Amino acid sequence: MFFTPRLRLRAVIREDLPIFARWFSDVEVLQYLSRVWPHSVEDEEEWFQKVRQRPIWERPFAIDVREGKGWKLIGNMGLNRIDWINRSAILGIAIGEKDYWDRGYGTEAVQAMLALAFDILNLNRVELEVFDFNVRARKSYEKAGFRLEGRRRQVRYLSGRYHDVLVMGILRHEWEPPEWWKPFPLH
Repeated sequence: MFFTPRLRLRAVIREDLPIFARWFSDVEVLQYLSRVWPHSVEDEEEWFQKVRQRPIWERPFAIDVREGKGWKLIGNMGLNRIDWINRSAILGIAIGEKDYWDRGYGTEAVQAMLALAFDILNLNRVELEVFDFNVRARKSYEKAGFRLEGRRRQVRYLSGRYHDVLVMGILRHEWEPPEWWKPFPLH
């Protein structure tokens, strides 16, 4: 588990799957993801079985926010397609609980994942893709240090028009750890 001032990143468990299915059946959430079709609990179970076969470092994290004395699941994220030779990975994140949008949780989670990528996994590069209309996510990624690197034109058809995918990346030497990040002590 990894902790930030407001979040806990933990392993995804089977009990999370009905919540994921609810998020990934909501068209308002889906519009921001590469997924198009709604997902059932069975679809999420199939996905869960596949990700359990991945190496531990490529398994997704659940994103929990502290609520009172407990925790509430609000999203998931992970590093995908880790390339150990070139020390790079692709970051994916979804904040599925819409009541938690625009509150900085995505930025905080991304900062934690970058700390994991650069300080623990010793990666050199992390990239992601975001739709051009997802201004909230773009601002979050920029706040975490990502830079626009390119554009894949007219990749997504949504609401009667085509949209571009923006490719964003950050290199290890560009990364500034957040104030709250404390690497593991070595004593």
